[in-house]
Amino acid sequence: MSTVDVVAAVIWKDGRIYAAHRTHGELLGWEFPGGKVEKSETPEQALRREVREELGLELSATWYLDTVERDYPTFHLHMDVYVCIPLEGSEPHSNEHDAERWLSQDELLDVDWLPADADVARSLGMAWDEVFTEGRF
Repeated sequence: MSTVDVVAAVIWKDGRIYAAHRTHGELLGWEFPGGKVEKSETPEQALRREVREELGLELSATWYLDTVERDYPTFHLHMDVYVCIPLEGSEPHSNEHDAERWLSQDELLDVDWLPADADVARSLGMAWDEVFTEGRF
């Protein structure tokens, strides 16, 4: 089984995180934006590139949160997850999703997350205050 290396952006703004509904590809559902890491780039470079390409969004800050490993029927997913702060005054505008939402801690499980993203959402729900402390910004 081949391994696919991807990055995911947990975009934090005004006490909420950004979720997007994926409408194409092998997996459909709600996800944190991101994508494949190219051989010539670091995970953080891939993160910034993917967020720029998918959402037209520049990031002011990022920090590593976690790695999710998950087996799907046709591949193994290795997903590095980063918390991201958008550049002030910029808003995401998805080119690849049919819906987008900003979710509070209480709304995290209101959407049907893709399996690997669901793992992240559940973890965020339990560690929200530790992950999103005001002192980090």
